[in-house]
Amino acid sequence: MTAATEARDARHRPVRSYVLRQGRMSAAQQRALDVLLPRLGIAYAPEPLDIAAAFGRSAPVILEIGFGMGETTAAIAAAHPERDFLGLEVHGPGVGALLNRVDAAALTNVRVIQHDAVDVVTHMIPFASVAGIHVYFPDPWPKKRHHKRRLLQPGFVHALAQRLSPGGYLHAATDWDDYAQEILTTFTAETLLANTVPDFAPRPAWRPLTKFEARGLQLGHGVRDLVFRRR
Repeated sequence: MTAATEARDARHRPVRSYVLRQGRMSAAQQRALDVLLPRLGIAYAPEPLDIAAAFGRSAPVILEIGFGMGETTAAIAAAHPERDFLGLEVHGPGVGALLNRVDAAALTNVRVIQHDAVDVVTHMIPFASVAGIHVYFPDPWPKKRHHKRRLLQPGFVHALAQRLSPGGYLHAATDWDDYAQEILTTFTAETLLANTVPDFAPRPAWRPLTKFEARGLQLGHGVRDLVFRRR
């Protein structure tokens, strides 16, 4: 590859909302990637996914974007066996952790795609195919020069809204105040969405209080929930 080609490719490379720092992979997490991911994972492919076939049944589907270590996703899936949960995460230790939680609880309603959420939503999730979307505590990229890396930008929010079935909901949560205000502005400006309350929403019962969130609350961080519905 020439220097000119490399420079051109860099200019056209999309801005990612994450940096792929995998961190320490435990033996249990690696085992989950080796043994459980082939069974519970869905390989990324730039083509529409047959969601019902992936779960082996037809049920309301909730898309979980950036599930971290998976404790919230596993808890919600266990509490709602009537729904299917499709989790998206790029970091290997988090994927392994969720897979282990799913296996330990014998959950049958969780599938995982280990790939960039923007690619998956754009190429794999059909329009009007999901009943809900959860985006909990996305990276706030606090430095102003990094705000372009924030996940919930207008273009991606529009793509998410298109994937919701009529009446489906988009639920985001953050403990970073300026990002909360930015998300509220972005969601409100999206014509396919309507706020369920005049401003920020109370934490819905279906979203468990995470250890990360509890620690933030102890430090005095405000947590904001936003729940919008597809018109």
